[in-house]
Amino acid sequence: MTEGTLAKRAAVRVQGLWKRFGEQVAVAGIDLELPAGKFIGLVGPNGAGKTTTLSMVTGLLRPDQGTVEVVGHDVWRDPVAVKARIGVLPEGLRLFDRLSGRELLAYSGRLRGLPGAEVDKRATQLLDVLDLAGAQHKLVVDYSTGMRKKIGLAAALLHNPEVLFLDEPFEGVDPVSAQTIRGVLERYTDSGATVVFSSHVMELVESLCDWVAVMAAGRIRAQGTLAEVRGDAPSLQAAFLELVGANGRDAGSDLDWLGGGAR
Repeated sequence: MTEGTLAKRAAVRVQGLWKRFGEQVAVAGIDLELPAGKFIGLVGPNGAGKTTTLSMVTGLLRPDQGTVEVVGHDVWRDPVAVKARIGVLPEGLRLFDRLSGRELLAYSGRLRGLPGAEVDKRATQLLDVLDLAGAQHKLVVDYSTGMRKKIGLAAALLHNPEVLFLDEPFEGVDPVSAQTIRGVLERYTDSGATVVFSSHVMELVESLCDWVAVMAAGRIRAQGTLAEVRGDAPSLQAAFLELVGANGRDAGSDLDWLGGGAR
């Protein structure tokens, strides 16, 4: 598929998406249209509904209402076509811990139906680029948090998906690993593919993304290019606080007993 074709259509189209857990509404009828070939941030405070939304968009959680299309395919009517076109790095990543890094990639590639020789070639390249070549024969159970994120990213990229979904990919990752991951993702989007990642760190989103959707209390408060969402605010952080209604909140107003050695 050419870059021009990707750019002409939405990577993800969400309409009327709802999800309830008992009496709690996690996602309240959201509509989203995420452009293809962009680095997209889904941002919001903890508990905003970001992970629930990504889980429904990637086919991991069935919505109560609404539709989701990824690169023109309905996630629930045509799941095989969708899963062939996406890569996912979920929150709370679970891996086959008793496999080595290379074995994990080999297993992932064969599950995707890739020929063994192609899997070996791609795995070698990904391990090298992600600075995991020296740990490729080490069991994943012994990997650090940053290493686990990187091997999970490698597994998600192995089949060259059109859209990559990442839930808090930089959470708990050291600066060196974060820079490596960032470089790989930027190279990936430069090729015309799409990255959608969730975060609550506005500085990171502002430095990486060219398109943003702001979510709070299960609803989309704003979506558009970084410049459109930021508006006249001095930073994305300031615009975000205004959009989620957090401006002017004094976190210490009821803590007059705190500090100063008082008892």
